[in-house]
Order: sequence, then C-alpha cells, then structure tokens
Amino acid sequence: MKKIGLAIALICAMSFALTRADAQVSIGISVGFAPPELPVYVQPACPVEGYLWIPGYWAYDDGDGYYWVPGYWSAPPRYGLLWTPAYWGYEGGGYGFHAGYWGSHVGFYGGINYGYGYGGVGFYGGNWEGNRFRYNTAVVNVNTTVVHNTYIDRTVINNVTVNNRRSFNGPGGVTAQPRPEEQTAMREQHIQPTTEQITHQQHAGQDKSQFAKYNGGKPAATAMDKVGGKPVDPDGHVAANSKLGIQNPNRNVQTNPNNPVKPNTPNNPNTPNNPNNPNKPNTPNNPNNPVRPNNPNTPNNPNTPNNPNVNGKPAQGGVAPANGQQRPVNRQQQQRQQRRMQQQRQRQQQQQKQQPAPPKGNQ
Repeated sequence: MKKIGLAIALICAMSFALTRADAQVSIGISVGFAPPELPVYVQPACPVEGYLWIPGYWAYDDGDGYYWVPGYWSAPPRYGLLWTPAYWGYEGGGYGFHAGYWGSHVGFYGGINYGYGYGGVGFYGGNWEGNRFRYNTAVVNVNTTVVHNTYIDRTVINNVTVNNRRSFNGPGGVTAQPRPEEQTAMREQHIQPTTEQITHQQHAGQDKSQFAKYNGGKPAATAMDKVGGKPVDPDGHVAANSKLGIQNPNRNVQTNPNNPVKPNTPNNPNTPNNPNNPNKPNTPNNPNNPVRPNNPNTPNNPNTPNNPNVNGKPAQGGVAPANGQQRPVNRQQQQRQQRRMQQQRQRQQQQQKQQPAPPKGNQ
C-alpha cells in the first residue's frame, strides 16, 4: 500500500467527522505542482433512484503522482444529505487537498466547474422532497425506466460556453471565494464518505491507467455508474483498458468474454469456433485440416496426392482418386486390365454358343 493513499483514506475518515469549518481545510497533503486539467467525459445514467452524483477528481499518490478518481453515483448515508465535492487549493506555497463531505447543504468546493449540476457554486442537479430525491434531467443523466422522480429546469444552465477545465483554486486556476451561504454550510455538521467511497478512491489508486504520469492526463476510466460497477471512457463506452469495476468486461483479464487473447472468445484467432482460427482442425487455413480439399500437406486427407495413408489403396477399377479425378495407373497395369476384359468377353461369347437352341413352338 502506498503511504499517501492510506493517509488520504484515514485522514479523510477523521476530518469528515468534524463539525467546524476545519473540515474544509487541507488535510495535510501539500503538492508542489498543480493537478492536471479536468477530463471531459459523459456521465453514465443513474442506476438506482436515490443515488447522488459524485463528480470525479484528482487524488495524489506519493509514488506516482496524481491519479483520477472516476465520478460515480452513490447512495448518501441518509435521506436529505447532499455532497460537497473535493477540490485542490493553492495555499502556503503548495496545492492542498480539501476533502469532500456529506451535509444538509453544499459548501464551498473551490469554484471548480465539475459539471452535471456542480457548476462551481452549489448543486443544481436535483433536490430532496421528503425522503425522495428529484432529479433535474436538464443537467443530469438518469435511467428513466427505473427513476421516475424527475423534473426539468433549464434556467440553471449557463448558455455561455466556457472552456474552463481548471481543477484547482488559486493563481492560474479558479479564483473564487466562499460565498456567505457556503461559509454557513461549511460550519454545519458534516458526515464522512461511506466505506464504499473510500474504497473507490483506493481502487483507483491501484490502477496505473488512472495516473496522469502514465496516461498524459487522460485516464482510461473517467466515470462509473456506481462503486464497483461499470467503468466508462470519456465517450461513455466501456473502458476496456481499465481494471476498475466488477462489471467491467476488461479485455486484459481471463473473465472478459470479449478478451481478444482469451481462449474460446469470438475475436480470438485461436478459438475453436472461429472460422479463421489457423489451429482449428477443420478450418480452411489449417495445414493439418483432415478434411481440407486439395491440401498437399494434410496427412489425413484422402484427396491429398502425397498422402501416405491413402497411396497404395486404389479405388475400384485400380484407379485412386486425386483431386476429384481418376489418376491413371502405369501402362503394364492398363494392358493387363485390357487383356482380362477381352478374355472375359470371349468366355461369355463361348458360353452363349454352347447353349442349346430354344424349342420351336406349335405351328
């Protein structure tokens, strides 16, 4: 286990339980360089009614640097709670990590525009009505076949296109300051992330494809439909190169039905059921195919001219088949065969002469 990864999880668990504004200060991690820009990605649909969207963010590991924790849908610890996202802020000569938390109101998250209801201030992706959460489908993606408590409010959408993917607060990033209502929310009682949320970040830190050091700031999995669910790439397709998620048909593992190197998979050229499999016994491209026609290298093919298993076994009439045609024997064999046929005709003629003439009928 990497030391900083454990420190983040443990200190998060403690700091999220604070009831003062201390829960919004750095948890003790200071990095000398800024995190990469936020990746642009498609939000997967909410799989279960009552789940809230947790936007993705950059976490840090002391060995390999920044890694992307995919956004995901998660159940709150109890009804009525909202999520304040984590963010990075420049302070004291370095970039400090501010952990996210659950609370009755959304607090300050650095003014970072995470999208999907988190535009930098507050949350506009839905609201609580009693024990039911209503989703604003103008800004969040839900599966309406399972989630029916929805509404549409496009007034919260900023129609001005802003190409702002900055992932930190401070010089060179977002320069927002907490508003009065955000300061009030910061002083409210906060609840730490669930065990699933902490585990989710730890798993992301164990997948090299999530590290900016290896992916150039473009993680393999940018989002997931839920913790342990299906990881998706920026285009919303299954993240084939990611190791995250128990539902991930990862092309690099043996349990993946679409794994191109797994035996018995449709795309594997060595799969017995693949017509292009060069090792399949009955495929046209297999030199050892026992039923491959016209294959001079097939030892068991009866149509093979050089097949030692069929040579010396001539077909009826003394002629062995070759490529679907009669293969002539040598001249002496032909002459002997012709003499035998002539002798047989002569015997038949003699037998006919020796037979008595049939009696004549009455006149």
